[in-house]
Amino acid sequence: MKKLFLIFGFITAILALILAVTPLFNIAFIPAIAALVFGLLALFTSKDKQHFKKPIQLIFLMTIIALALTTYKAVFSTSEVGNTDKMEEKEEQLEEESIEELDGLEIDDIDM
Repeated sequence: MKKLFLIFGFITAILALILAVTPLFNIAFIPAIAALVFGLLALFTSKDKQHFKKPIQLIFLMTIIALALTTYKAVFSTSEVGNTDKMEEKEEQLEEESIEELDGLEIDDIDM
């Protein structure tokens, strides 16, 4: 059971680190919390043995780094909306062109 918690802890901590440095950083809180839970479970199940302490510390270290990066990005990043005037003009131009193309088509009456 200890090894299972260690494996799940490593997987979720690495996933949290990867998500923390990508544009999907808001999702990184979920695997980081899971890594903390698995790290605590591994710590409580291996209290009697000392050789499982270093991997558990590594899980906590990676999780803390992922949480710090994610929190920093959440606080200091701003989402900016670009200038939409050019997009609106292009949309109007494309609409006018499509109307002109449809007007130029000759459709025969279809018998139903």
